Amino acid sequence: MNEFEVETLAEPSLSDPVLIEGLPGVGHVGKLAAEHLLEEFESEPVRRIYSEHFPPQVNVEDGRAKLACVELHAVEAGNEDLLVLTGDHQPQESTGHYHLTDRVLDVTTELGVDRVFALGGVPTGELIDEYDVIGAATDDGVIDELEDAGVEFREDQPAGGIVGVSGLLLGLGARRDLDAACLMGETSGYLVDPKSARAVLEILEAAIGFEVEFDSLEERADEMEEVVQKIQQMEGGQQATDDNLRYIG
Repeated sequence: MNEFEVETLAEPSLSDPVLIEGLPGVGHVGKLAAEHLLEEFESEPVRRIYSEHFPPQVNVEDGRAKLACVELHAVEAGNEDLLVLTGDHQPQESTGHYHLTDRVLDVTTELGVDRVFALGGVPTGELIDEYDVIGAATDDGVIDELEDAGVEFREDQPAGGIVGVSGLLLGLGARRDLDAACLMGETSGYLVDPKSARAVLEILEAAIGFEVEFDSLEERADEMEEVVQKIQQMEGGQQATDDNLRYIG
């Protein structure tokens, strides 16, 4: 196998498509958001990228094995064309992140992309009720536009920068003169976070100009809320036990 193999699945007719990246990361925020777009809008897979930089494994669904890869889907979001990048894995090492991002940009710019949004989460380290979206971008004009849409640009945040494909889409995208931004929903970092994914998608709606339904994300959020409540009950019970133990001896 070569370092990368790009499988062509379809040749879509696209008008000024916007690249949306949603690979696995903190709280699976970007992945949830990207997959929600695929569920809610008409879409088709157009490219599949295999690489020796992915983990040495296959995914198994209904007994059928599939080699690890990332996929690009053409999506009709109202009057806007999107190319949505999804997958179950990121590369295992730094070099792989650089090379995969470069290859994704090669493929997508050939399809007409000149604007990029990477989606992800930023950990707060605690359970939260309100979900702000923090941003980073390659251009002052993009920052102004996203601030108008409700994105917060905070000094020195996220701490430690943006790692993986999401960060490199901005860094390498800027070297290709692409307008690129990363939208990061606040999340505890402990659990899969549909509420944070919705917050990111609401910003994306305003930034690109489409509308999407959130019923299925709300259902997943309700399920996760039940999980959170159970965790809080367990933590409360443990605290009560610890308090009682302090009276012994």
